[in-house]
Amino acid sequence: MRRILVSVAAAAALSLATMGVMAAEKPKSEDIKKHETTPGGKYQPNLDVLGEGELEAPGVKEGVPALTGAEFTKANQIYFERCAGCHGVLRKGATGKPLTTDLTRELGFEYLQAFINYGSPGGMPNWGTSGDLSADEVDLMANYLLNEPPVPPEWGMPEMQESWKVLVPVDKRPTKPMNDLDLDNLFSVTLRDSGEIAIIDGGTKEIVKIIKTGYAVHISRISASGRYLYTIGRDGKIDLIDLWAKEPQTVAEMKIGIEARSVETSKMKGWEDKYAIAGAYWPPQYVIMDGETLEPLKIVSTRGMVYDEQFYHPEPRVAAIVASHYNPEFVVNVKETGQVLMVNYEDIKNLKVTAIEAERFLHDGGFDSTGRYFLVAANARNKVAVIDTKDNKLVALIETGGATPHPGRGANFVHPKYGPVWATSHLGDETVTLIGTDPEGHPDQAWKVVETLEGQGGGSLFIKTHPKSRNLWVDTPLNPEPELSSSVAVFNLDDLEAGYETIAIGELSGITEGARRVVQGEYNKEGTEIWFSVWNGKDQESAIVVLDDKTRKVVKVIKDKRLVTPTGKFNVFNTRNDVY
Repeated sequence: MRRILVSVAAAAALSLATMGVMAAEKPKSEDIKKHETTPGGKYQPNLDVLGEGELEAPGVKEGVPALTGAEFTKANQIYFERCAGCHGVLRKGATGKPLTTDLTRELGFEYLQAFINYGSPGGMPNWGTSGDLSADEVDLMANYLLNEPPVPPEWGMPEMQESWKVLVPVDKRPTKPMNDLDLDNLFSVTLRDSGEIAIIDGGTKEIVKIIKTGYAVHISRISASGRYLYTIGRDGKIDLIDLWAKEPQTVAEMKIGIEARSVETSKMKGWEDKYAIAGAYWPPQYVIMDGETLEPLKIVSTRGMVYDEQFYHPEPRVAAIVASHYNPEFVVNVKETGQVLMVNYEDIKNLKVTAIEAERFLHDGGFDSTGRYFLVAANARNKVAVIDTKDNKLVALIETGGATPHPGRGANFVHPKYGPVWATSHLGDETVTLIGTDPEGHPDQAWKVVETLEGQGGGSLFIKTHPKSRNLWVDTPLNPEPELSSSVAVFNLDDLEAGYETIAIGELSGITEGARRVVQGEYNKEGTEIWFSVWNGKDQESAIVVLDDKTRKVVKVIKDKRLVTPTGKFNVFNTRNDVY
């Protein structure tokens, strides 16, 4: 089943050399290796992402291409929208590689241009050849990366208070559901580039409502009661949506920073819906809010010492946050310092935080099937850390055997030989890794890689199954080969040795234009259907393809002009109950 992929970056370099445009001195091999494999080191506080506003271009430096103020502002906007999520607010890298000027200037314009244009099998999208960026924009971004970024502003309580709005006061909200929707089977679908979400009925497959949100909603989370839907945009804006209203509506909003990724709500019995928490990439901090109004109550900076080398880090970004089922705590993962913070919300005036040393470059992850153990990818270190949320300690650090694990929330299922396992796919290669998660029933396999599968290629963002399913689905939206980025691999859990079947979701959508990247499978409440986004450019047709999980056949292709760049999908029941 293995596909041998030629390095697209190498092919790009060969093509450019053939055209005679690689006049610049070829970078040294050790420098290229450093660019490709070294995560960010010690940081200097600069800004390379601003979502809006006119910026002053950096001063001219010999050998560095000069940019006008308008060009620099446009490049910052593109970087914010397309690049910062992987390469970092300060360009120091984590999921993606570092893009600091000491590296980019050694690599040179032609290398950067080719890499941006063609991408790589390691997970870098082909921004140019896919049509997402024009040739002029590719050139602009290559020049931009040769320039130093501007300095970022802070974002504290005054800024949060100014951005905070309660649109519908709590006492004006309904006391019971005022609609006939099957709330548990609604899907919150990110419409990335339009700054919206689509609420879609999982039964009828009809759009219930399009709701304005922050830019490029990263995740949607559901309160413990199932009433409130929280979204967070990459621009740091949180929207609180009341699903009990006559039709779902935003009842509060607040901006916690300039760039962010994570939001969660309190789930411990007795604390349902009381608090919400969100984590920022810039400034590096997390914020505890009132769960019904989003009033900011507590801001905690994550700046501090890296756990292993013990040097000060001014930009430790907050990645995944989940709510403990065993204690009144939030599990807060801090990328650059490698710490998992168990934030106890019983008394936020006298906040108690247990800091667990795990591994650097923590990113995303999910619970095992019992909800006790949280498995989080330290993706630039190719490891998964296992946190016991009952006893608040690190259980294991596991080498995944693949490059750059990116599980989303992962996938739990019972292996016919090894018992309960949790699975992750990888950005950097085709590896799918299965980790044993049953220390009582299968102690010899617990917290070890028990099996490695071979998927269809690198560039995977999400892996998915369901307790009622016998399928394991793996996407590859960031693979630069169109055939792979527009399809998914699916394994039969009862016969993993048979390898995968390829399902050409992009083709099944009926869309003939664009890159047709297929991303993030999500199950309906019953676990009988899986939904995939066909993610095209903002001005191109996109869709959601719904498959029957058992037959793997199309149930419905959801098309609508309002479905602009659909990506993540979050089923209310599955998200609320951590079903994955």
